[in-house]
Amino acid sequence: MYKILLIEDEPNFARFVELELVHEGYAVQAASDGPAGLRLALESDWDLILLDVMLPGIDGFEVCRRIRGKSGSPVMLLTARDSVSDRVNGLDYGADDYLPKPFAIEELFARMRAILRRTRCGGDQPLAFRDLRLNPVSRSVTRNGVGIALTKREFDLLSVFMHNVNRILTRDALIDSVWGIDADVETNVVDVYVRYLRNKLSGCPEDGYIQTIRGIGYVMR
Repeated sequence: MYKILLIEDEPNFARFVELELVHEGYAVQAASDGPAGLRLALESDWDLILLDVMLPGIDGFEVCRRIRGKSGSPVMLLTARDSVSDRVNGLDYGADDYLPKPFAIEELFARMRAILRRTRCGGDQPLAFRDLRLNPVSRSVTRNGVGIALTKREFDLLSVFMHNVNRILTRDALIDSVWGIDADVETNVVDVYVRYLRNKLSGCPEDGYIQTIRGIGYVMR
């Protein structure tokens, strides 16, 4: 489950965003001012920090600068200040993205998934989980040294799972990672491909690698 830090001083807006994030399967901790948010940001590793700019105590630009000096956690700025100079300042201070308010919650989720995909699923290093081995360069998969033939979609889906072992992934997140954000794909397609993948990885359900999380999605563990 992805850990999200939300730093926002407007109580109603913060509560709305927090509830929507929890509903999507994220683990959320919130702070309502700059000093508290900065302390939490540096005390732990976060998969993503959602940071308001106009904060009491320390403004979001300065919080972002200090986070970037000591932490690699990605930062998305959320603010009503949407001038070109504000956006440039935010990115120059080290933000990974800048989303002006007001925004549709669906756009926030899409931008979050894009950042999480970049930070969690990059690289050409081989992956290992139990007796599975995945080589992203040769696009090959083996189990106990025996090759497994996968289609492109099946390989990409397995790669996402192996980059996110023990993390619950929603069907929408899997669609964005495997088919793309703009893909016109129904969520039940994910179920079909997970079934294909399970069948190829293991014929015994009790020896499965991918578990269903009812009402949310899937997890490899």
